[in-house]
Amino acid sequence: MNRYSDLVKKYDVPVPRYTSYPTVPHWQVKDFSLNEWRDKLKVAFDASNTAKGISLYIHLPFCESLCTYCACNTRITKNHKVEDKYIHALLEEWKIYKAIFGGTVLLRELHVGGGTPTFFSPQNLHRLLTSILEGVLLHPQFEFSLEGHPNNTMDEHLEVLQQCGFKRISFGVQDLSEKVQKAIHRIQPFENVKRVVEQSRARGFESISFDLVYGLPFQTPESVEDTMKQVLSLRPDRLSFYSYAHVPWLKPGQRGYEDADLPGDVRKRSLYETGRNILTNAGYREIGMDHFALPHDTLAIAQAKGELHRNFMGYTTTHTDMLIGLGASSISETTYGYAQNEKSVEDYEALVAEDSLPIVKGHLQRGDDALRKQVILAISCQGFVPYSLLQPLFTDEVESQLEMMQNEGLVLLQEEGLRVMSLGKTFIRNICGVFDKYRVAVPGEQLFSKAI
Repeated sequence: MNRYSDLVKKYDVPVPRYTSYPTVPHWQVKDFSLNEWRDKLKVAFDASNTAKGISLYIHLPFCESLCTYCACNTRITKNHKVEDKYIHALLEEWKIYKAIFGGTVLLRELHVGGGTPTFFSPQNLHRLLTSILEGVLLHPQFEFSLEGHPNNTMDEHLEVLQQCGFKRISFGVQDLSEKVQKAIHRIQPFENVKRVVEQSRARGFESISFDLVYGLPFQTPESVEDTMKQVLSLRPDRLSFYSYAHVPWLKPGQRGYEDADLPGDVRKRSLYETGRNILTNAGYREIGMDHFALPHDTLAIAQAKGELHRNFMGYTTTHTDMLIGLGASSISETTYGYAQNEKSVEDYEALVAEDSLPIVKGHLQRGDDALRKQVILAISCQGFVPYSLLQPLFTDEVESQLEMMQNEGLVLLQEEGLRVMSLGKTFIRNICGVFDKYRVAVPGEQLFSKAI
């Protein structure tokens, strides 16, 4: 067993992806007050809106069929009559927020995710987006993006998005092996991916992104290589190459295949290395955790400038201080903390109908939460943390862990600060975990997917 394999086995333990800090399972929900959150929303809006603008995420949870690899909050249905009622609830929720803000919104970033946003008809998507944008000022550098399914994203959808100012679109490709697609219940021929990419470019989209996944059942280095070759023939501007999160205790649909069908830790990581080598040899730059972008893409440019940011929408080029999440299960974020909406579509709609924020839990930043969040963001976005940020968090345990990681070649401790080494990129989640004061192992409890 070589040194790299030993490290993979050592660090392939349950670790958060750190799209927030604290992570959702560690929110101090007992200390959360909805009234305090409302008050802080207004303060946060006044502070961030005039300078940076705010970000907006809209969750459209509906899908016509269940993809068994998926860990997102979804509602499976073929009944498209649900669209009208859900859109009405989204618009009512947005009215509640605008009433709290009490001023004109300056919108910097809008992302529409799911579920399957293109489950919605082009007409309903147009009605939703134009209503959301009504009376809103757009930041001079606004960026709008949407997640589309290659099978059901039609040119009519793209036309609507084009009319509403969208320049970025992401497609869930996952894997192009027929055997893998059957196992995860996501059949989408390469021809559909090619069609929608060509239509998007014809519509003037400036950044096209693919979501790919490694660690799926029946994947092999050869199948990953074949998928990458087909993907590169379309030359997307950026890609995410995510580790499959096997959490069947949370998502029973993932029990549709045997654990034996999944690659083990070292083999799983070899799938990533296969894909990463192909992408970097093709000119893509590795961005933070699991992301790649061509040099001209804004994601690569933001990282080069030290301006890369990360939130619940993933890596982003915009760094606003307020993210408002609309829709079932959506999460809002300000400098003061986080709040999550009701996950059930029906319960979400019922709360909004009562003219109430549909929030069911949250976390208000206390103590050194904000500092630890800043350190974890610096590690996951830039791979470097200045000593001035680190110093207040140093304890004997933290120093011991970092010294061990330095001896393993994962990090370098300098007078200037902490730097993630090339080898350490594989273990960024583990490095972030060193600074997570809430991450205490509880026997028999598994809250997160494994790091590798």
